[in-house]
Amino acid sequence: MSTPISERKLANAIRVLSFDAVQKANSGHPGAPMGMADIAEVLWRKFLKHNPSNPNWHNRDRFVLSNGHGSMLIYSLLHLAGYDVSIDDLKSFRQLHSKTPGHPELGYTPGVETTTGPLGQGIANAVGFAIAEKTLAAQFNREGHNIIDHHTYAFLGDGCLMEGISHEVASLAGTLGLGKLVFFYDDNGISIDGEVEGWFTDDTQKRFESYGWQVLKVDGHDAGAITKATEQAIAEASKPSLIICKTIIGVGSPNKQGKASSHGAPLGDDEIALTRDELAWKHAPFELDDEIYEAWDAKAKGEALEKNWEADFEAYKKAYPELAAELLRRLEGELPADFDQQAQAYIQQCQEQGEDVASRKASFNAINTFQPLLPELMGGSADLAGSNLTLFKDAKGIEKDADGNYIYYGVREFGMTAIANGIAIHGGFIPYVATFLMFMEYARNAVRMGALMKQRVIHVYTHDSIGLGEDGPTHQPIEQLTSLRTTPNLHTWRPCDTTESATAWAEALKAKNNPSALIFSRQGLPHQTRDSEQVANIAKGGYVLAKEKSELQAIIIATGSEVGLAMNAYNTLSEQGVGVRVVSMPCAEVFTAQDSDYRESVLPSNIRARVAVEAAHVDYWFKFVGLDGKVIGMTTYGESAPAGELFKEFGITDEAVVDAVNSLVK
Repeated sequence: MSTPISERKLANAIRVLSFDAVQKANSGHPGAPMGMADIAEVLWRKFLKHNPSNPNWHNRDRFVLSNGHGSMLIYSLLHLAGYDVSIDDLKSFRQLHSKTPGHPELGYTPGVETTTGPLGQGIANAVGFAIAEKTLAAQFNREGHNIIDHHTYAFLGDGCLMEGISHEVASLAGTLGLGKLVFFYDDNGISIDGEVEGWFTDDTQKRFESYGWQVLKVDGHDAGAITKATEQAIAEASKPSLIICKTIIGVGSPNKQGKASSHGAPLGDDEIALTRDELAWKHAPFELDDEIYEAWDAKAKGEALEKNWEADFEAYKKAYPELAAELLRRLEGELPADFDQQAQAYIQQCQEQGEDVASRKASFNAINTFQPLLPELMGGSADLAGSNLTLFKDAKGIEKDADGNYIYYGVREFGMTAIANGIAIHGGFIPYVATFLMFMEYARNAVRMGALMKQRVIHVYTHDSIGLGEDGPTHQPIEQLTSLRTTPNLHTWRPCDTTESATAWAEALKAKNNPSALIFSRQGLPHQTRDSEQVANIAKGGYVLAKEKSELQAIIIATGSEVGLAMNAYNTLSEQGVGVRVVSMPCAEVFTAQDSDYRESVLPSNIRARVAVEAAHVDYWFKFVGLDGKVIGMTTYGESAPAGELFKEFGITDEAVVDAVNSLVK
């Protein structure tokens, strides 16, 4: 009988593949994959529940490499375990359109669960995975039928823990008692600038214990100790677990292990030759023994796990057919068949009722209408539920009810948004999160990451302009709308009344492959008159709200609270005999995606006299008004005063719009 292959040799396969790929690319980070190889070998071969033949199996464990610069670690693991990641893919590391980009990217590589790179966000996504698993299990599992039952594992490094988001999400995870969440901390004491003891001296163990986590410490190169700690972590059902793994970065490299020089640069041909000798590795680059592949291959085990689950799910379907159908619908991200019809009926109802309310109140009404139709809605706010108006009628906080549908995030805008990205990626929920528009800035990078990953996350941002008044310039957004609108794959809606607010919500819910930002006012807004065609055209992002009463001479473009102002100017100008139309543009990104005929019908190219009005930074709107047009808005920060006074102070008035139009048509 042959001697079983050693765990160290299996881990060395990760090390060698990683430094060979980095060397071939002449770019990348070999140190982390080499340092974490032993941890990865234990987790992936002994504990991780997955199926390489079906990376999307619903009940798989989730694995997140939060320190995403160490991407060759996960690519090596995927290759060795039997995913559709070939040796040629590893040879194409960091090359254009390869399956192995510089940082793990969702959608590029089978088996990669989330995009990581900006440190700390991977662990936030992992918290989102764990929340989704726990809540979905509570909603759908029944006695004898644990259909949703998996763990979430994340690797992280010193950099992740230095980022402030780590505090936000780890604190919340402890409070929520996410017992199926396990973090492995690569405690190697090295970052790009060198030894971290000069700038990172936290007592990480005490820190996480204070959050309510189980904390375990091990030698990160001792497979037996890692195995034991992982078993303890899995056994602890009421607390998340942090396993602090003391490791040596770049271990195996005689001259670079333990040094920052192994962090973010190839080892070099000479050092690789020495490292091969140190590891007793005789093979040429990218060559492995068959016995290594056989020991790593997880396909047969994974297929058996999924087959067993499918049998369990069949039993569940027989016992609870309606629940099973609903679960599958939600996991596949499909809306109920009648949702669009129901949404259109509500939009029409809003138009007929014609209420004059703040758009945040209109949003609240929409949530209360749509939530009973969509039990997958998972709401939340960063300690502003009463101001954002996001706490719908039947909201149940998950901190008290495991099967709840609302998350009290506390003052954690960044963590909240990155967690929501994880919830969306997991499946089974459509998350929405809320704060003041100004405090989107705290969450900015997570908003971007959700757009990069094409996730259906709905960002509810209220108090959208100087119109919030007395709180002053610290709370008054100016440049934020531009920032959101120029974010690729993000749809930013700023509705002007109840009808546009209902449409914005409906479109955001239907948008399966992009996030949406819904921007709402604090102050009351007038309802606008529309015919059925105009109501339908709201969904096109921009439309003619008020038609010219004589030959068209000028166009006023407005959004949100300034649509009412534009309509007042329209009435004055029409009485003066000026042929002017008002275009409401609640979502410029959707409008610009329409065909050219429609865009021309709304904004005829021969009409150069154009005025845009919005209580936000002026620069965005020059793409619509051109150099011949004018924009009425903000170029400075605001002031603290009642809203009415502020609009006059900054010249965002009916009179200013009238004067601007007249100056262009004379």
